[in-house]
Amino acid sequence: MKALINNTFEIDLSKPIDISIPLTNTDANPIAWYIEKPQIEPVRFGDWIGQVSEGSSTNFNNIFFNPHGHGTHTECLGHITREFYSINQCLKQFFFTAELISIEPESIGNDLAITKNQIEKALKGKTPEAIIIRTLPNLESKKHKNYSNTNPPYLLEEVATFIRESGIKHLLIDLPSVDREEDEGRLLAHKAFWNVKDVNNLNADARLDCTITEMIFVDDEVKDGSYILNLQIASFENDASPSKPILYQI
Repeated sequence: MKALINNTFEIDLSKPIDISIPLTNTDANPIAWYIEKPQIEPVRFGDWIGQVSEGSSTNFNNIFFNPHGHGTHTECLGHITREFYSINQCLKQFFFTAELISIEPESIGNDLAITKNQIEKALKGKTPEAIIIRTLPNLESKKHKNYSNTNPPYLLEEVATFIRESGIKHLLIDLPSVDREEDEGRLLAHKAFWNVKDVNNLNADARLDCTITEMIFVDDEVKDGSYILNLQIASFENDASPSKPILYQI
């Protein structure tokens, strides 16, 4: 089955490329921000257990998780503002032109960081609606890693500013955050990308319709280049939602 996007790009809907990480209640689930693994367990009412293997007619589970710390998630500027903003209200379109690039973060002091020069060089003048950053080396352990207290790579503020000024609205990356793990709450890349100047009094030109998606995984078989992105979220009235970004070859 094929579809025409904006009367310009033809994609084959039967060949999706899923770049999300599934959420599980096992030690294989990725974790960030010092929390424990997700919980998925059947509802219990006295002797009744919501599990077919325990005699129930249905499987009926409760799920306890944190979208920011337990896998692929998409967030809006409500993640860093005093006033409440919901990803479900900010993200109203779901198909975008996207460019996948691979970057090996550079050593800066004791950190590994992505620089503006690296992003600018990789984009080669392209200005897609979404940018997808795959960091190198692209280890399978990204799908299972506990990132807490590991000081993962991050984006320099200049990168987020460049991406914003390029008109790119959606930023996807295979790291737990675009910012440094321990940054004293400055969140420079988040603020630069959303153009948030004061978290207590939102400026009129802040980017309400732009999103950041973190903790994706892009397999090595998926080559750098241009794609159509379908950015799927659950309809949570929250600053962030678990998400399922899907790529389609053009």
